[in-house]
Amino acid sequence: MISLLWIDLAVASTLILALALLNMRLRLGQSRQLLVSTGRMFIQLVLVGFILKALFTYQNILIVSVIAIVMIMIAGYEIVSRQHRRFVGGWSFSLGVTSMFVSSLTLAVFALLVLIEPTPWYTPQYAIPLLGMLLGNTMNGISLALDRLTEDAWQQQAAIEGQLMLGKTSREAILLIERASLRSALTPTINAMAVSGIVALPGMMTGQIMAGADPLDAVKYQILIMLLIATGVGFGSLIAVWFGARRLFDHRQRLRLDRLTTVDK
Repeated sequence: MISLLWIDLAVASTLILALALLNMRLRLGQSRQLLVSTGRMFIQLVLVGFILKALFTYQNILIVSVIAIVMIMIAGYEIVSRQHRRFVGGWSFSLGVTSMFVSSLTLAVFALLVLIEPTPWYTPQYAIPLLGMLLGNTMNGISLALDRLTEDAWQQQAAIEGQLMLGKTSREAILLIERASLRSALTPTINAMAVSGIVALPGMMTGQIMAGADPLDAVKYQILIMLLIATGVGFGSLIAVWFGARRLFDHRQRLRLDRLTTVDK
């Protein structure tokens, strides 16, 4: 694999700087956010690179477990931060963490034990990148699902309460919103799967090919990852939406929008 120099990354960074200047010129209001996000990405990835380099040397299941838990917690926080209307208290965080724990972590362990089968099964070289890809995509899906669920419930309060007054259960009154939320979560993943290999070459496969791997081996891994991602997003979003919808009603099946708080962004 051809190694990149730090100066190469510095040159590439000037492209982001040019984009930020154009953004400022057009008054889009995203230049600061773009530069901050670029800086965060750079620092986070460099730190992860050093951590993984050290981690690959030891292959300790306790260290791998701690890193996995930290990754899930941070992803749970990111889900909360992306919500315009979030549940009061720690509910949004709990929904995100629980959904990702059940879906992403379970799928990652399944893939390592049954499909990839490295020795040992928790080999950091496989476990951490695999979990990271699953968490990143599942986090986006759950975030979209919860945002759509709470926003639609807020906007359609009168319609929901009208259905409740007509004798429908809370489950029936919010069913269409649940379905719309799940569709929102799965649409990006379905679109990505539909154009993989024709319009776009997925990142993992591209990286493996550039690193010198056999293209067919890279394709197999990419197919596996896409299947796991779609499953993780689907089941993770289903769990989050199901519990989130239940939280919007009390034991007397009354809509409780006071359990939501609006965050200005």
